Amino acid sequence: MSETPDTSTATRDIADVAAVEVITTAAVHLMSAAAVKCGLSPDTDDTTGADYLDLDEARKLITALAALVTASAPDIGNQHARSLRDGLRSLQLAFREASPFPDAPGEGPGEKFTGYVS
Repeated sequence: MSETPDTSTATRDIADVAAVEVITTAAVHLMSAAAVKCGLSPDTDDTTGADYLDLDEARKLITALAALVTASAPDIGNQHARSLRDGLRSLQLAFREASPFPDAPGEGPGEKFTGYVS
């Protein structure tokens, strides 16, 4: 007998989650993935954070994060948006530091949504 997911339970569960929580959770996932792709994951016995460096992927993730944060900021409130903006800015700066060929001002990942980050 195979188990199939109970979609009515999943629907009820997601219905109980506030939009701000869904948005911030998605943003945190994008931040975490972008940090890894910027080479910021911790070193282990087997790998270094630099082993996961992939600036093309990091650019996509940071741009998606910038769009999400910028678009949702008015709706999620300053309390939530401020910490997301801080994390986004840190990632944009980490990307710039990791890049061997710096982008022109305003051309970095997500900067079309946030403006130039310095």
